[in-house]
Amino acid sequence: MKLNESYFYTLRENVKDEDSVSGNFLTRAGMVKRNSAGVYMYLPLGYKVLNNIIRIIRDEMNASGCQEVLMPALIPEDIYINSGRRDTFGNSMFTLKDRFDKSFSLGPTHEELFVIAAQMNIKSYKDMPFSLYQFQTKFRDEPRPRFGLIRVREFIMKDAYSFDTTLEGMDIAYNKQFTAYKNAFDSMGLQYAVVTADTGVMGGLLSEEFQAITDIGEDTLVLCDSCGYASNLEVAACINDGIQSQEEMKSKECIETPNAKTINEVADFFHKEATSFVKTLIYRIDDNFIAALVRGDREVNETKLRKLFQGNEIELASAEDVVRLTSATVGYAGPIGLTIPIICDNEVSLLRNFIVGANKTDYHYSNVNLRDFEIFKTADIREITDGDFCPNCNKTVHFKAGIEIGNTFKLGSKYSESLNLQYLDQNNQLQYVAMGSYGIGVGRCLAAIVEQNHDDKGLIFPMSIAPYKVAIVIINQKDEEQVKIAHDLYQKFIENHIDVILDDRNERAGVKFNDMDLIGIPIRITVGKAILENKVEFKLRTESESTLVELNDILAHTKDVIFQ
Repeated sequence: MKLNESYFYTLRENVKDEDSVSGNFLTRAGMVKRNSAGVYMYLPLGYKVLNNIIRIIRDEMNASGCQEVLMPALIPEDIYINSGRRDTFGNSMFTLKDRFDKSFSLGPTHEELFVIAAQMNIKSYKDMPFSLYQFQTKFRDEPRPRFGLIRVREFIMKDAYSFDTTLEGMDIAYNKQFTAYKNAFDSMGLQYAVVTADTGVMGGLLSEEFQAITDIGEDTLVLCDSCGYASNLEVAACINDGIQSQEEMKSKECIETPNAKTINEVADFFHKEATSFVKTLIYRIDDNFIAALVRGDREVNETKLRKLFQGNEIELASAEDVVRLTSATVGYAGPIGLTIPIICDNEVSLLRNFIVGANKTDYHYSNVNLRDFEIFKTADIREITDGDFCPNCNKTVHFKAGIEIGNTFKLGSKYSESLNLQYLDQNNQLQYVAMGSYGIGVGRCLAAIVEQNHDDKGLIFPMSIAPYKVAIVIINQKDEEQVKIAHDLYQKFIENHIDVILDDRNERAGVKFNDMDLIGIPIRITVGKAILENKVEFKLRTESESTLVELNDILAHTKDVIFQ
């Protein structure tokens, strides 16, 4: 690409409305441009990087035995209704009607269509196994798009689906995809962790996430360096860090606690630590209300609580509902006398003589014990904290931020049952197909790479996904010898199938250097005064100093660096 005759621009200043490093640098580098909240256009350089990422993924998918297809983005809404997922997606699904008043959606995901495609091929056990994949645009009406390409409303996803006769066969397909994902992310130069995750709206038997380790990210990863345990915070298991209290149980006592609503306020009133209290939080799960009890210094893990009740949606009860259910204003809820199911965290079962709200405004009970109220279920419903014990080895865990770049699911028969995907087995009996689902967010991969590879000058692209491997910079456009040598080098690189930029703009050398650093080109070759000695400057984006290389050796030297 010769810059003087190409679409190319950069921005000198940081972008005010970008709230992530990746969003800022990709916009400044002229690679993406935000069109509206959560919607981006990919400009020539950015689209080239995106296609390099797609090429890496496609190569691994093909190597795993997957076949590529392309599904429509415009999907009849009835398809999601039939699978039982329309209500699950709720307002996050973009919908529209055609001229015949038929309802359609812009596809947020494509499991249903792949099942329909599989039905065309599957009649008996002899028709499996096989796997299909695509690169397709997805649409989700995110309530709060943010972090550039990380949380958007329109995005390109690579999604794949495997079809097998048994769960054992599904496991084999799953492992192939899992290996392909690791190979792809390794080729991109990403630092990532594989963590256990919530199956969410996908459902199924197992979900694992590939999380890029970054300083920014929507997910919190729970990691143990001792045993390798890795989990998303949403589903990280908690083990008790205390022992059963041997304190003699006392009789409960109702005490007036005026204007003491929060744990800190009540702790100050009683002159005790937060660990002596039990919080009662009222939740609405789908159409049912429950009370969740955790120790005063803990937080409820809403994902665990929702999964415990196999619910789709969970939210804290409104103030009006709390008053109706507890007969007290918010801040005084407690388990004694409640008529809704009470879920007690495992840790609470170790306590004796604790303090709870009295379901009466300005009052709390002290010396409360489990015998004083009816428990519906005791379970792990609290959120793990940094420094807690690892559920695998009892060492301590630590937190890291992560960007989810890939997700793998063992779906089992969830979708084959809801959409009637069956086959005849060896005994001529109908059985449901075992499925797996696998996704990679292509734009998120780009964002994660930038978050992990940048400095104050701009992007530092790994060689495998850089838009161009080499930038040739002409110092003096008026020097005919420099111009000739630069153009000759440019042509040689093209003939050797090396992606190369020729910066032949009539700009100062500093401007050219800054732009090449900003857009993250791995290798810069400068054609300047050193040609008088038959040499050019060679500089890596990752290094601060350049070296002089003989003009006759520069092609071989560059190849050695690119293909090492």
